[in-house]
Amino acid sequence: MDARGIIGELRRGEEPAPRELAWFAQGLADGSVSAAQAGAFAMGVCLRGLSEAGRVALTLAMRDSGRVLEWDMDAPVVDKHSTGGVGDCASLVLAPALAACGVYVPMISGQGLGHTGGTLDKLEAIPGYSVAADEAMLRQVVGDVGCAIVSASADIAPADKRLYAIRDVTGTVESLDLITASILSKKLAAGLQSLVLDVKTGSGAFMKTQADARALAQALVSTANAAGCPTTALITDMTQPLAASLGNALEVESSMAVLTGQDKGPLLELSIALGAELLATAGIADGEAKLRKAITSGEAAERFGRMVYALGGPLAFVDDWRRFLPEATVILEVPAPRAGVVTQMDGEALGLAVVDLGGGRRVETDVVDPAVGFSDVVRLGDTVAKGQPLLRVHAAREEQAAAAAQVALRAITLGDTAPETVPLIMERIT
Repeated sequence: MDARGIIGELRRGEEPAPRELAWFAQGLADGSVSAAQAGAFAMGVCLRGLSEAGRVALTLAMRDSGRVLEWDMDAPVVDKHSTGGVGDCASLVLAPALAACGVYVPMISGQGLGHTGGTLDKLEAIPGYSVAADEAMLRQVVGDVGCAIVSASADIAPADKRLYAIRDVTGTVESLDLITASILSKKLAAGLQSLVLDVKTGSGAFMKTQADARALAQALVSTANAAGCPTTALITDMTQPLAASLGNALEVESSMAVLTGQDKGPLLELSIALGAELLATAGIADGEAKLRKAITSGEAAERFGRMVYALGGPLAFVDDWRRFLPEATVILEVPAPRAGVVTQMDGEALGLAVVDLGGGRRVETDVVDPAVGFSDVVRLGDTVAKGQPLLRVHAAREEQAAAAAQVALRAITLGDTAPETVPLIMERIT
């Protein structure tokens, strides 16, 4: 086979055969396909699209470009994936809660992307926590604790690593077919027996409209199921941050507040909804009740602490997490300029402001400051008095805090009438 021939098929609107897609994915992984050819392939898929069968074939080809894990466990091996949002730290709650319910969760996660925070960046705010576990360590921690949240090793879906970087510089990130293959190739390589997807929509998500989120959710669910992994998706609201905090250490604090029973807000409810959906897909009944018990009993928090310690973090993290997490040197309250009701939020602007504070990356080599971000963010529908804090900025320097405060004032809209309530869970896709 030849890369030029496959690219030519895409150019003519013809769909490459599964064996051609498998050959191309292997060429991405081993370098025999050039960057120019990879870029042309991505553009061809972006412009011409693939059928469902083609999307499944590409996903499996990228999965099989590297190591595919197999598990021999006494309970289902499951996972969750979110398409990304602001203040979304549900993975930190969900993985240990699921482990406390008796399933195994090898959660291979990523770093922040654009305005959205990354699960790995949040965990690296915990001193000593290492996300770079090899397969032996991943198996040991999952077997002993029930969950491990780590980065993908170099031999997990290597074709996706190469193609993703090329998509980022060739304007082909938005391709629904390529997004689907990218997400699922890594998840399927983890050897999962069931998967739940949290597809977000709204100002703080990549998919701004519910229609776009639905199209992505349907593509992901149909492809994953056709590839042999029972999968469902929830389309969830991201018109405002999920937690009241944005930023790595601050979102760890929000997660710990839920795991220790101090916060019963939307972060808890979404985590339970996703977990119950996943347990049902895995054939486990009464998932919601089991998850609530796991959290209220403290067992989920205990599992999180064991995972942290097993991956290099402090032994007593759960007992006194605030002592271990880094704190910003500057904390600035942002007062409401007028009395009113919070009617709208620009979640993407808030997320990018955290990046500007140093809480995310503009380029891959940037060093993340885990302490910066926003906390105590108001919610849609809240009534505030003039001068009442809309949120608190956590920054390394005063000028950074002042700049972030101005962004927050523009991003949070105050009005006189309460906005229409949007449900946290908008649709279920099977």
